[in-house]
Amino acid sequence: MKSKIYIKYKEGILDPQGVVTNKALNSIGMKNIENISIGKFVEIDFGDISQKEAEQITKESCDKLLVNPNTETFTFEIEE
Repeated sequence: MKSKIYIKYKEGILDPQGVVTNKALNSIGMKNIENISIGKFVEIDFGDISQKEAEQITKESCDKLLVNPNTETFTFEIEE
């Protein structure tokens, strides 16, 4: 069982890494890119647990440590 977590800035929060990357791509000729958002990807491997347990552990890990609730949002998927 594996959890794949995608973390990104909330709407309206400045993403300085995305802004710099967008400018750099523009400077090397990559046109028509309006916005780039750069987030984090976290993967958690579990032992032999149920999907419900994996979901619970993933959500709790995000809520307690991995995600800053003031500036970030997250989604996740569980794979077997």
